[in-house]
Amino acid sequence: MEPLNIAATSSTPAIHLNTTGAISIVGKSYPENTFEFYRPLMEWMEAYFDGNAAEQTTVNMEIVYFNSSSSKLFFDFFDLLDEQRSKHVIEVNWIFHKENESALEAGKDFKEDFAELTINLVAK
Repeated sequence: MEPLNIAATSSTPAIHLNTTGAISIVGKSYPENTFEFYRPLMEWMEAYFDGNAAEQTTVNMEIVYFNSSSSKLFFDFFDLLDEQRSKHVIEVNWIFHKENESALEAGKDFKEDFAELTINLVAK
């Protein structure tokens, strides 16, 4: 399985997925077609958990701004991770800038929605 790397644009985050279990999503997220943009991420993650997953998967998400359709996609992403937590060690670091209250609140909401998934709120 090959790593997946997608470069950031002004409206989409950089995405780096690696079979070593290091996953990062960094930047802004308001693509024109959110589900089309994130389709490679979701397909890669499904294949990763279907037999290529590392002992521990660490997801670092540093999303400085996202729109409502990205929020829905992130919910689906966390749902996929949550479904795998009984079979895999998964840790999510929701990284936010100290002055970005909306990013902190979003992290708290995801943490509450997925109480069984390890989501760390990390101030930067």
